[in-house]
Amino acid sequence: MTNKRAAFFFVLSAIGLITAWYYNGLAVMKSQDYLAAWFGTEVDMVLSLDLSIVAIAGSAFMIFEAKRLGMKRVWLYLVLSGITAMAATFPFFLAMRQLKLAKTASQ
Repeated sequence: MTNKRAAFFFVLSAIGLITAWYYNGLAVMKSQDYLAAWFGTEVDMVLSLDLSIVAIAGSAFMIFEAKRLGMKRVWLYLVLSGITAMAATFPFFLAMRQLKLAKTASQ
């Protein structure tokens, strides 16, 4: 792959997918309470709200940028983020965006 930026984002996406599934699997097997973990203390609130705001901003960026570049099925990235993790789908979107930008530049 000659697009190093896309490769970088694909690697981040894979890491995001692996870590999310691994740690979510552990949490499920241990019957951990997600709401208590996310909103149990003030520190948890700061981290949870910070990540939530970043996820909303990232989702909006994905929608706006996909429309601008003519990328199709951006909704699929958002749906998959609920099944996998935003840590996997957002870098994957950025990789696909890089490939789209490279394709547009070569035309």
